[in-house]
Amino acid sequence: MTTTVVALVVSAALIAGALVIWPRTRRVVTTPAERAVHSALHTASLAAIPLRRGLTDQSAQEAAPHLRALTGAEALGVADPDGTLLAWDGPHAELAEHFTEAAKRAVAGERPVLVAGPGSGEHAGRTLIAQPLLIESNGVAGAIGVVTTGQPGPGWLGAVAEVARYACGQLELAELDASRARLDRAEVRALRAQISPHFIYNALNTIASFVRTDPDRARELILEFADFTRYSFRAAGEFTVLADELRNIERYLALERARFGDALDVRLQIAPEVLGVVLPFLALQPLVENAVRHGLAGATRGGTVSITAADAGIDCLISVEDDGVGMDPELLRSGALDAVETGSGPASSGESAHVGLANVDDRLRAAFGNDYGLIVETAPGAGTKVSLRVPKFRAGIQA
Repeated sequence: MTTTVVALVVSAALIAGALVIWPRTRRVVTTPAERAVHSALHTASLAAIPLRRGLTDQSAQEAAPHLRALTGAEALGVADPDGTLLAWDGPHAELAEHFTEAAKRAVAGERPVLVAGPGSGEHAGRTLIAQPLLIESNGVAGAIGVVTTGQPGPGWLGAVAEVARYACGQLELAELDASRARLDRAEVRALRAQISPHFIYNALNTIASFVRTDPDRARELILEFADFTRYSFRAAGEFTVLADELRNIERYLALERARFGDALDVRLQIAPEVLGVVLPFLALQPLVENAVRHGLAGATRGGTVSITAADAGIDCLISVEDDGVGMDPELLRSGALDAVETGSGPASSGESAHVGLANVDDRLRAAFGNDYGLIVETAPGAGTKVSLRVPKFRAGIQA
């Protein structure tokens, strides 16, 4: 490998993560240097796909050929932090045992380890380099080992180090993805916990009040309650379809109407074509619960809750509105919503605590991007309207 090609491979490994910002216009790649850069970038992007899943046997085996191509090595191995061989690509498999030992030393010392091949035989004159995969946020993720002929120069050693750094960047992104997924699961569990204390107790009391006076009604409410809790505490994924979310809201509202009677008026306007839209699990139930609590808080005339879901081109537009006490919009603008939700912050007269709005907002933005957060319109005494948009289709997201 010439010094020029090494430099190009290094540069390609460093900037491969910026592929998405290249302009879509293409010009013909004509010079050898341009072809080398294009090839290196393409190879780096192929290596990134499995590495973004984390370092496992399968991802290592899929990434090893592409990492080997980036380094220009005769062979390349990947080991975990314990030195266990995860993948070996290329000839000289007999050197894998030497690599695992060198990988343990490289991981322990957090620095490259060079091992000279045997003095005779097919491995004579070859050098094995174990390069640790250092991730700032999570220590050492493992090591890669490369085999080359002769004594490697500083340029080639630098290229190996840069390829390892590129692999570490992809592994760190994989860890961030996993952390976000764990956070999403934790937030769903937190929402489930929020549902239980302030709703389940009241629902059971309402059902108990019908047991003697109207047993048939009590039986219907028990079935609604059972279906509501089964859905809310399900062990399925992080997403659901709008139809299922609305059906569970209907169960919730049936229980609330049994409790409040004519004081609660619910109006629904749902476009049939958006019932299959995918959205985060339990994204709407907290909004409806807030609307019921606000719509009836301190109201002697009762309250109205309106739920709409409309087709808005490439998106579905959903809103939940009540005509209750509202709240001070300054609390929203000042970022104090979390404090209001937990009851730890200041609350104006007549305000009841919001439940899960910041949680839902964060989950929408994490799933679809910052353009898809909640929009809250409110004022004291003027009710509250919470709106959100959900894309009709988003690659990689399904119920």
